[in-house]
Amino acid sequence: METISSENKLKGKSYIAFFDLDNTLINSNSGKLLVMEARARGMMTKRNLIKAVWMIFLYRFSIIEPEKIISGMLQWLNGVPVTAINRLASEVFLKKMIRTISDEARREVIWHQERNAATVILSSALYPVCQAVAGHLNIDAIICTRLETVDGKCTGKAEGNPCFGEEKAVRLIDYCEKNNNKVENVWYYGDSFSDFPALEIAGTPVCVNPDRKLLRAANKNNWKICRWKSSDIIE
Repeated sequence: METISSENKLKGKSYIAFFDLDNTLINSNSGKLLVMEARARGMMTKRNLIKAVWMIFLYRFSIIEPEKIISGMLQWLNGVPVTAINRLASEVFLKKMIRTISDEARREVIWHQERNAATVILSSALYPVCQAVAGHLNIDAIICTRLETVDGKCTGKAEGNPCFGEEKAVRLIDYCEKNNNKVENVWYYGDSFSDFPALEIAGTPVCVNPDRKLLRAANKNNWKICRWKSSDIIE
Protein backbone atom coordinates (compact mmCIF):
# COMPACT_ATOMS: atom_id res chain seq x y z
CA MET A 1 0.00 0.00 0.00
CA GLU A 2 2.72 2.46 0.91
CA THR A 3 5.12 1.73 -1.92
CA ILE A 4 5.37 2.09 -5.64
CA SER A 5 7.70 -0.33 -7.25
CA SER A 6 7.70 -3.32 -9.51
CA GLU A 7 9.10 -6.73 -8.76
CA ASN A 8 11.20 -6.39 -11.89
CA LYS A 9 12.86 -3.24 -10.52
CA LEU A 10 13.75 -4.82 -7.19
CA LYS A 11 14.52 -8.33 -8.33
CA GLY A 12 18.22 -9.13 -8.13
CA LYS A 13 19.20 -5.95 -6.27
CA SER A 14 22.20 -6.30 -3.96
CA TYR A 15 20.91 -4.09 -1.13
CA ILE A 16 18.59 -1.17 -0.36
CA ALA A 17 19.43 2.52 0.13
CA PHE A 18 16.66 4.48 1.87
CA PHE A 19 16.50 8.28 1.67
CA ASP A 20 14.48 10.79 3.68
CA LEU A 21 13.01 13.59 1.56
CA ASP A 22 12.69 16.94 3.38
CA ASN A 23 16.08 18.51 4.11
CA THR A 24 17.83 15.42 2.78
CA LEU A 25 17.10 14.75 -0.90
CA ILE A 26 15.65 18.26 -1.12
CA ASN A 27 16.98 21.19 0.91
CA SER A 28 13.54 22.49 1.83
CA ASN A 29 10.31 21.55 3.60
CA SER A 30 7.91 20.15 1.03
CA GLY A 31 4.87 20.68 3.25
CA LYS A 32 5.57 24.39 3.63
CA LEU A 33 6.15 24.83 -0.09
CA LEU A 34 2.85 23.10 -0.84
CA VAL A 35 0.74 25.18 1.54
CA MET A 36 2.30 28.48 0.44
CA GLU A 37 1.57 27.69 -3.20
CA ALA A 38 -1.91 26.42 -2.36
CA ARG A 39 -2.70 29.70 -0.61
CA ALA A 40 -1.33 31.70 -3.56
CA ARG A 41 -3.71 29.78 -5.84
CA GLY A 42 -6.72 30.25 -3.59
CA MET A 43 -6.86 26.57 -2.65
CA MET A 44 -6.83 27.30 1.09
CA THR A 45 -8.05 30.04 3.40
CA LYS A 46 -5.76 32.45 5.23
CA ARG A 47 -6.84 30.85 8.50
CA ASN A 48 -5.84 27.39 7.29
CA LEU A 49 -2.53 28.78 6.02
CA ILE A 50 -1.70 30.28 9.42
CA LYS A 51 -2.61 27.00 11.12
CA ALA A 52 -0.52 24.95 8.68
CA VAL A 53 2.53 27.22 9.05
CA TRP A 54 2.14 27.10 12.85
CA MET A 55 2.08 23.29 12.69
CA ILE A 56 5.27 23.33 10.61
CA PHE A 57 6.89 25.53 13.29
CA LEU A 58 5.83 23.07 16.01
CA TYR A 59 7.12 20.22 13.86
CA ARG A 60 10.53 21.84 13.46
CA PHE A 61 11.01 22.36 17.18
CA SER A 62 9.28 19.15 18.36
CA ILE A 63 6.97 21.08 20.68
CA ILE A 64 4.03 18.63 20.53
CA GLU A 65 3.60 15.04 19.40
CA PRO A 66 4.59 14.65 15.73
CA GLU A 67 1.46 12.64 14.91
CA LYS A 68 -0.76 15.52 16.09
CA ILE A 69 1.30 17.99 14.07
CA ILE A 70 1.02 15.96 10.88
CA SER A 71 -2.73 15.50 11.41
CA GLY A 72 -3.13 19.24 11.89
CA MET A 73 -1.13 20.01 8.76
CA LEU A 74 -3.40 17.80 6.64
CA GLN A 75 -6.75 19.29 7.66
CA TRP A 76 -6.71 21.96 4.96
CA LEU A 77 -6.88 19.19 2.37
CA ASN A 78 -10.38 18.13 3.41
CA GLY A 79 -12.57 18.12 0.30
CA VAL A 80 -9.75 18.87 -2.15
CA PRO A 81 -9.78 16.59 -5.22
CA VAL A 82 -6.88 14.15 -5.45
CA THR A 83 -6.19 15.30 -9.00
CA ALA A 84 -5.75 18.89 -7.78
CA ILE A 85 -3.22 17.84 -5.12
CA ASN A 86 -1.30 15.72 -7.61
CA ARG A 87 -1.14 18.63 -10.05
CA LEU A 88 -0.12 21.07 -7.30
CA ALA A 89 2.70 18.80 -6.10
CA SER A 90 4.01 18.27 -9.62
CA GLU A 91 4.02 21.98 -10.42
CA VAL A 92 5.59 22.98 -7.09
CA PHE A 93 8.32 20.42 -7.68
CA LEU A 94 9.13 21.83 -11.13
CA LYS A 95 8.83 25.44 -9.94
CA LYS A 96 10.74 25.25 -6.66
CA MET A 97 11.78 21.87 -5.26
CA ILE A 98 13.90 20.70 -8.17
CA ARG A 99 16.28 23.61 -7.53
CA THR A 100 16.89 22.44 -3.97
CA ILE A 101 18.21 18.99 -4.90
CA SER A 102 21.93 19.17 -4.21
CA ASP A 103 24.60 17.78 -6.49
CA GLU A 104 25.70 15.61 -3.56
CA ALA A 105 22.23 14.09 -3.25
CA ARG A 106 22.11 13.34 -6.96
CA ARG A 107 25.56 11.76 -6.89
CA GLU A 108 24.74 9.66 -3.85
CA VAL A 109 21.60 8.22 -5.45
CA ILE A 110 23.50 7.44 -8.65
CA TRP A 111 26.39 5.92 -6.66
CA HIS A 112 24.02 3.40 -5.11
CA GLN A 113 22.24 2.72 -8.39
CA GLU A 114 25.56 1.96 -10.08
CA ARG A 115 26.23 -0.61 -7.33
CA ASN A 116 22.98 -2.45 -8.02
CA ALA A 117 21.10 -1.04 -5.03
CA ALA A 118 17.37 -0.55 -4.85
CA THR A 119 16.78 3.12 -4.01
CA VAL A 120 13.77 4.01 -1.86
CA ILE A 121 12.32 7.24 -0.48
CA LEU A 122 11.31 6.72 3.17
CA SER A 123 9.66 9.94 4.31
CA SER A 124 6.81 11.54 6.24
CA ALA A 125 6.19 13.74 3.18
CA LEU A 126 3.07 13.25 1.08
CA TYR A 127 2.99 10.73 -1.74
CA PRO A 128 2.48 13.19 -4.65
CA VAL A 129 5.62 15.10 -3.63
CA CYS A 130 7.67 11.95 -3.16
CA GLN A 131 6.43 10.69 -6.52
CA ALA A 132 7.70 13.81 -8.31
CA VAL A 133 11.15 13.53 -6.72
CA ALA A 134 11.35 9.77 -7.26
CA GLY A 135 10.50 10.15 -10.94
CA HIS A 136 13.15 12.83 -11.41
CA LEU A 137 15.91 10.81 -9.69
CA ASN A 138 14.84 7.40 -11.06
CA ILE A 139 14.26 6.13 -7.52
CA ASP A 140 12.70 2.68 -7.42
CA ALA A 141 10.10 2.91 -4.67
CA ILE A 142 8.32 5.16 -2.21
CA ILE A 143 7.36 4.62 1.43
CA CYS A 144 5.60 7.69 2.79
CA THR A 145 2.50 9.27 4.31
CA ARG A 146 -0.60 8.60 2.24
CA LEU A 147 -3.72 10.76 2.11
CA GLU A 148 -7.05 9.20 2.98
CA THR A 149 -9.52 9.70 0.13
CA VAL A 150 -13.23 9.16 -0.46
CA ASP A 151 -14.78 9.39 -3.93
CA GLY A 152 -11.68 11.02 -5.37
CA LYS A 153 -11.39 13.70 -2.68
CA CYS A 154 -9.07 14.03 0.31
CA THR A 155 -10.58 13.77 3.79
CA GLY A 156 -7.89 15.84 5.48
CA LYS A 157 -6.56 12.77 7.26
CA ALA A 158 -3.67 10.37 6.74
CA GLU A 159 -4.35 6.84 5.56
CA GLY A 160 -2.99 4.74 8.41
CA ASN A 161 -0.11 5.97 10.54
CA PRO A 162 1.97 8.91 9.28
CA CYS A 163 5.42 7.70 8.19
CA PHE A 164 7.27 9.43 11.01
CA GLY A 165 9.60 8.49 13.86
CA GLU A 166 9.17 4.90 15.00
CA GLU A 167 6.82 4.26 12.09
CA LYS A 168 9.74 4.75 9.69
CA ALA A 169 11.66 1.95 11.39
CA VAL A 170 8.59 -0.30 11.28
CA ARG A 171 8.13 0.27 7.56
CA LEU A 172 11.84 -0.11 6.83
CA ILE A 173 11.89 -3.52 8.52
CA ASP A 174 8.66 -4.58 6.80
CA TYR A 175 9.96 -3.53 3.38
CA CYS A 176 13.20 -5.44 3.88
CA GLU A 177 11.33 -8.58 4.93
CA LYS A 178 9.00 -8.40 1.93
CA ASN A 179 11.94 -7.97 -0.45
CA ASN A 180 14.25 -10.54 1.16
CA ASN A 181 16.85 -8.00 2.26
CA LYS A 182 18.60 -7.88 5.61
CA VAL A 183 18.23 -4.70 7.65
CA GLU A 184 21.92 -4.82 8.54
CA ASN A 185 22.75 -4.42 4.84
CA VAL A 186 20.66 -1.28 4.21
CA TRP A 187 21.69 2.36 4.11
CA TYR A 188 19.49 5.12 5.51
CA TYR A 189 19.96 8.87 4.97
CA GLY A 190 18.20 11.31 7.31
CA ASP A 191 18.56 14.83 8.69
CA SER A 192 16.45 14.97 11.84
CA PHE A 193 16.50 13.32 15.25
CA SER A 194 13.02 12.07 14.34
CA ASP A 195 14.89 9.78 11.92
CA PHE A 196 16.82 8.20 14.80
CA PRO A 197 14.73 4.98 14.97
CA ALA A 198 15.43 4.21 11.29
CA LEU A 199 19.06 5.30 11.49
CA GLU A 200 19.62 3.17 14.58
CA ILE A 201 18.59 -0.08 12.89
CA ALA A 202 20.16 0.57 9.48
CA GLY A 203 23.43 -1.18 8.74
CA THR A 204 24.87 2.07 7.38
CA PRO A 205 23.27 5.19 8.88
CA VAL A 206 24.14 8.51 7.21
CA CYS A 207 23.23 11.86 8.77
CA VAL A 208 22.76 14.63 6.20
CA ASN A 209 22.99 18.21 7.50
CA PRO A 210 21.84 16.87 10.89
CA ASP A 211 19.98 18.99 13.42
CA ARG A 212 21.69 19.53 16.77
CA LYS A 213 20.13 16.57 18.53
CA LEU A 214 20.90 14.19 15.67
CA LEU A 215 24.44 15.57 15.39
CA ARG A 216 25.05 14.64 19.02
CA ALA A 217 23.66 11.16 18.43
CA ALA A 218 25.75 10.77 15.27
CA ASN A 219 28.95 11.70 17.08
CA LYS A 220 28.10 9.41 19.98
CA ASN A 221 27.42 6.46 17.67
CA ASN A 222 30.21 7.26 15.20
CA TRP A 223 27.75 7.58 12.32
CA LYS A 224 28.73 9.14 9.01
CA ILE A 225 27.90 12.86 8.72
CA CYS A 226 27.48 14.58 5.35
CA ARG A 227 27.08 18.24 4.47
CA TRP A 228 25.04 18.61 1.31
CA LYS A 229 24.39 22.02 -0.21
CA SER A 230 21.83 22.79 -2.88
CA SER A 231 22.11 25.59 -5.39
CA ASP A 232 18.92 27.07 -3.96
CA ILE A 233 17.76 26.81 -0.35
CA ILE A 234 14.08 27.57 0.13
CA GLU A 235 12.84 28.09 3.67
